[in-house]
Amino acid sequence: MLEAVDLTKTYNGTAALDALSLTIAPGEVFCLLGANGAGKTTTINLFLNFIQPTKGVARISGLDVTEHPLQTKRHLAYIPEQVMLYPNLTGVENLDYFAALAGRELTQDESRSFLVEAGLPAEAAGRRVKTYSKGMRQKVGIAVAMAKQADVLLLDEPTSGLDPKASNEFSELIKLMSDRGTAILMATHDLFRAKESGTRVGIMKHGRLVETLNTDDIGHADLEKLYLEHMRD
Repeated sequence: MLEAVDLTKTYNGTAALDALSLTIAPGEVFCLLGANGAGKTTTINLFLNFIQPTKGVARISGLDVTEHPLQTKRHLAYIPEQVMLYPNLTGVENLDYFAALAGRELTQDESRSFLVEAGLPAEAAGRRVKTYSKGMRQKVGIAVAMAKQADVLLLDEPTSGLDPKASNEFSELIKLMSDRGTAILMATHDLFRAKESGTRVGIMKHGRLVETLNTDDIGHADLEKLYLEHMRD
């Protein structure tokens, strides 16, 4: 579902992303770890076609995102660190609007069902989003992904600023999407959630993917130790 081939982005001769090659299969959760400036967000932005690659290619469902920008966006959902919703609209109204942009018309019952399935309290669905916590806004974002039937989910620091309960709830939603066959790429600083939610983790440094691991093959403490070793090099 997600593929990067020699994907590179340079600014004034400095590589923000250096020859990334990566494939993420349906149902897989790949977590990118690294310090600020390591290339995580650049990777996400290249898949979103927010920026153009210097060389290489990013593909979604086999399509080059630069050659098929509209078609590839129909396959994906994106949840940034701060979920962008319309604050004066309700949760239901936001979901209806974004689903309609993707060509999906929802009934009121369908909208509320998606929101509840994404973990939003039923009583909150009719409230204005400006009253929502960050965790509640993220649940609307997941509901949008469900309604779009997204093949790909891109996440940029989704657990930043969440309390442990909300962070755990978000991990459960990621598992739900994974179980449905969604290919998920998550950029994060949260080693614990990467280990808990990811099927694989990749450690990035200075724009390069320096290590890739299956989460089943490494414990929390060993992942932290390996990560810190790379950061010291």
